Amino acid sequence: MPCARLTARQAIAAVADTYTETAVPDGHRTSAAAPSAPDGPLGWRGYDDARARARSRTGEDESVVTALATIGGRETVVLSFEFRYLGGSLGERTGDRLEAAYTLARERGLPVVSLIATGGSRMQEGMRALTQLQRVARQSALNRAAGLPQIAVLRDPTTGGGWATLGAGADVILALPGAQIGFAGSRVRPPDADPHAYSAEGQLASGHIDAVVPPDRLRATLQRWLQLLCPPPESRTRAVAPAPPPAALGVPELPETGWDAVVRAREAARPRAEAYLRAYFDDREEISGDRCGGVDPGIRCGFGHRDGRTIAFAAQCGTATRPAGFRTAARLVRLADRLGIPVLTLVDTPGAANDAAAEQAGAGAAIADAFAALATAQVPVTSLLIGEGGSGGALALAAPDRLWATPDSYFSVIAPELAAAILKRDEAQIHDTADQLRIRPQDLRELGVIRGIVPPA
Repeated sequence: MPCARLTARQAIAAVADTYTETAVPDGHRTSAAAPSAPDGPLGWRGYDDARARARSRTGEDESVVTALATIGGRETVVLSFEFRYLGGSLGERTGDRLEAAYTLARERGLPVVSLIATGGSRMQEGMRALTQLQRVARQSALNRAAGLPQIAVLRDPTTGGGWATLGAGADVILALPGAQIGFAGSRVRPPDADPHAYSAEGQLASGHIDAVVPPDRLRATLQRWLQLLCPPPESRTRAVAPAPPPAALGVPELPETGWDAVVRAREAARPRAEAYLRAYFDDREEISGDRCGGVDPGIRCGFGHRDGRTIAFAAQCGTATRPAGFRTAARLVRLADRLGIPVLTLVDTPGAANDAAAEQAGAGAAIADAFAALATAQVPVTSLLIGEGGSGGALALAAPDRLWATPDSYFSVIAPELAAAILKRDEAQIHDTADQLRIRPQDLRELGVIRGIVPPA
């Protein structure tokens, strides 16, 4: 079922501590003196009457309300759509208001939270309305370049250009349960289309949004995200300190042989990413999906607080990492880099997924993207090998020159079994091959591959 539709002001009040509406841009106030062509730029018959009815019905003179708000004590620019005003559609005056709000956010160094409920561009203004999407996209890009976070809340419905700019272009995308979300609105999509694909839940499963949040948890969720993504202004003037590597949670003894290292790392009871994240962070929020149609449950990405500061994380969970996982990790690293937040990666995978589906999903390109994200990050990236380090699929999430390892881990150019097979060795020689590969933590330290072996807490 669709989620309840709040008015624009009700939506702001539902998430904000306080708010003050921002000024309407000069020259576009609704009054008898405001210059306006009859029935808009196209002379669309009845358009003026439709707007008058919308004003009477809603008390608003446009489809968006912009405000300066405090959410959890953080000052924020909020954009909230009024769906009852011509379906929350974007016209020229909507574009004026949105541009002014983004500009205000840049002037004050504030995040933008968009509470979206729109059917798309306003047909009564034709191409003049559609080009507002270019204005919005430019403003969003300028704020992104300024290092200011953007959070979207997708209400019901979020379709058309509103989804393809304000929604899908945000850094973190939250949605209300049951919300209709998609580029195609309900009246223009194919008659046999699966409705799940156009729902909040379907978009989450496809990797296009980060979370579906019930209305009674939205305020608290937004508060946490703003606290995580908005470091104190004074911290922006200082060099970003690297995240400290976590303490080891598994066995403290180093393995005697290469094969011992493999057995330990593959032990089912060994501490995995969830245990390390839980021990390391005081609280955290996660992003989900690669924005390209994929989700990898074998990787966890997000932001957390540790000792009062924010650290981003990308953690492999011990399974073969799929292309969507590498792309999600790359998205996380680039977002953290733009916001000036240090990154922690936890490396633990037998390798990159290499089945036919992974190849069709662009495994090579996704791994290359992860390598590039870490290689070009300006913020420090700290990596800890906590289990299996399987070839390039593990190395793609390992920071150059800032990699540590736990005693119950190994890193190898190839799995010992596969190396033996390639060399045409029998099964009895696998253990010797593991030794030859020098994959133990102490071997990696001697080879200069890792900085050190982390001790237990």
